[in-house]
Amino acid sequence: MSEPTTTDRLALRARELDAGDELTRLRERFVLDGPDDLDGRDDLDGVDGVGGTVYLDGNSLGALPVTVADRVDDVVRRQWGRLRIRSWEESGWWTAPERIGDRIARLVGAAAGQIVVGDSTSVNIFKALVAAVRMARGADGDARDEIVVDATTFPTDGYIAESAARMTGCSLRPVEPGEVPGALGARTAAVLLNHVDYRSGRLHDLPGLTAAVHAAGAVVVWDLCHSAGALPVGLDAHGVDLAVGCTYKYLNGGPGSPAYLYVRRDLQDRFDSPLPGWNSHVEPFGMRSAYEAAPGAVRGRVGTPDILSMLALDAALDVWDGVGIDAVRAKSLALTDFFLQCVEAYADPGRVTCVTPRRPEERGSQIALRCPDAGDVMKHLIGRGVVGDFRHPDVLRFGFTPLYTGFTDAWRAARVLGEVLDEVAGQSRGEARA
Repeated sequence: MSEPTTTDRLALRARELDAGDELTRLRERFVLDGPDDLDGRDDLDGVDGVGGTVYLDGNSLGALPVTVADRVDDVVRRQWGRLRIRSWEESGWWTAPERIGDRIARLVGAAAGQIVVGDSTSVNIFKALVAAVRMARGADGDARDEIVVDATTFPTDGYIAESAARMTGCSLRPVEPGEVPGALGARTAAVLLNHVDYRSGRLHDLPGLTAAVHAAGAVVVWDLCHSAGALPVGLDAHGVDLAVGCTYKYLNGGPGSPAYLYVRRDLQDRFDSPLPGWNSHVEPFGMRSAYEAAPGAVRGRVGTPDILSMLALDAALDVWDGVGIDAVRAKSLALTDFFLQCVEAYADPGRVTCVTPRRPEERGSQIALRCPDAGDVMKHLIGRGVVGDFRHPDVLRFGFTPLYTGFTDAWRAARVLGEVLDEVAGQSRGEARA
């Protein structure tokens, strides 16, 4: 009998890991493209027709939970269609931003009453950052005139930070997250940081950096877009001041689903939003000309909630019932470790370079690989049924959502990646000879 090949060994290992995975049962809560195995077959020719699509782009848009379509149908046909305006009270529309915020709170380590859902991530970053400067100045006057921002941040965060700096009369100081403690001082008003870097998947030290910002007398704002729903955050435990996150990635809320804003309880009476709206007024239906902020996290609201997408998010959060975030984190690390093991087995040495840290405490739930022809490689991967994404100029991103991604998915993706890397390199050599 011949010795098992590397493919045989890794395929068997993937199946063993899937069989022992306590979260495998959650896969049925999502709309996915077919089985998570190859029915015992190792041949991946026509992979998109054999085992369905391997979806590794949940760090951009999460898969559709099965309960959402019927729930949205009820919202449209019954709540809006029949009850109409009565639904603001009878269907709980008016309190949805806080009620859904409390559901998210459990996933980011926050007690109830501190998160409000609504608006986009960008709008919430603006509210949080300006409010952070105002809170910092409340103690020290105008002496604090600098905003520190993650130099590697997602572009919009940088754009918003620059605008917030102009509005508050602050200067903007971009700093690498690891260098933030040394950049803080008496002038620092607010610090905007990403928990997980969107490009590399690096997990930053939220507890340590939060403590450093507080020691400098400043206010910290964390962007949780690439961490919420993938790993423990611990907002309350680590004394985070303000945080913002989206809901369409690991929380699977759907395209353009509303973002959320966390305001630590003891700071809520000092939260001075630059976007006061009638929904955050202490007496919203009083229609008074003078603004008076409502108590609690409600003061983070602005205008009328986007009910259709908000209630789709509410339905999507049902998939988290009975699921612990620690188990999700454990599987995330195991998945990304196994994927890297498979990539090393199938990709020629030096063909791709992993830019995501290998140390668990420095890794989110995605793997970023650098290769010079990444754009072409990702197009070929998607054509073969492995969906990740490309970030300019040379990064392949693969997001692992533990609720529905299996180890066989990771194995299949790595094997197809190895084949595609060979194909694209061969085409390049052929074009060069021609």
